[in-house]
Amino acid sequence: MDPGSLLLIASWSFAVALAGGTAGLVLGNLRLPVVLLFATSAAAGAGANVAISGVAAAAAASIHIRAGRVNWRLLWLMGPPSLVGGIVGGVISGALPSRVLLGVISVVVLYGAVETARHGQRQAPAPASEPHRLAAVATGLGVGVLGGIVGLILGTLRLPAMLRWVGVDAQGAVATNSAIGVMLALGAVIGHLGGDIDWNIALAGSTGAIPGALLGAHLVGRFETRTLLRVVAVVLVVSGLAMAATAIAG
Repeated sequence: MDPGSLLLIASWSFAVALAGGTAGLVLGNLRLPVVLLFATSAAAGAGANVAISGVAAAAAASIHIRAGRVNWRLLWLMGPPSLVGGIVGGVISGALPSRVLLGVISVVVLYGAVETARHGQRQAPAPASEPHRLAAVATGLGVGVLGGIVGLILGTLRLPAMLRWVGVDAQGAVATNSAIGVMLALGAVIGHLGGDIDWNIALAGSTGAIPGALLGAHLVGRFETRTLLRVVAVVLVVSGLAMAATAIAG
C-alpha cells in the first residue's frame, strides 16, 4: 500500500477517534467504510478495523481508569463474554463470502446510526444498586459475536443496552464501555488470525487513533453531544447504504 493511502487512513482514524472520544464512543463504524476501501478483502478489513478500535478503546480506557470512572464489577461481568464472543465472531467472519459479510456490516452500521441518533435523546432509567448479571453477560456475549463478525467493537449498541438493561449510571457506562471494547477487540483479532488481517492498515489506523482517542477522552462532555451524534448518525446512514449497494451489486 502506498504511503499516501496509509496517511489518509491514519488521519481519518485520528479524526474519528477524536470525535468519538468526546461522546464516549470509539465510532469504528465511521472508520470502517474507509478501511474497506483499501483492504484486500472485507474480512481482512474487518480484522484491521477492530484492531484499530481496540487500540483506540485502550487509549481512552487508560484515561477513564486514571479518573476512577470504570465500574470494575461490571467490567468483569461483561468483559470475558465479550472476549469469547469476539473470538467466535472473528472465526465466523472469515468463513463468510465477501458479499454476505458486506451485507451484514451494512445492516449493523445502519442500526448503529439509529442507536447513535437515539443515544443523545434517550433518558436512561435510574441505575440499579447492582448490575443485572444475566443482562450483563448476555449483552457482552451477543454484542461480542456480532462485533467479531463485522469488525466493530459496537460501543454504539452496547452503551444503550448497558443503560437500559444492565442498570448502570451514565458515567460508569461510558468509561466501562471503552474497557469492555478492548476485550471484545482482542477476541475478534484472535478470531481473525485464522483468516487474514491487513496489518499495514491496522498499524496506520492505530497510529492515528491513539492520540485522537486520548485527546477525545480528555474532552468528554465539553462539546454538545447531541449535535455530534446526529452528524455521526447521518454519516453512518450514507456509509451503510453505500455498503449495502456494493453487497447487492457484487
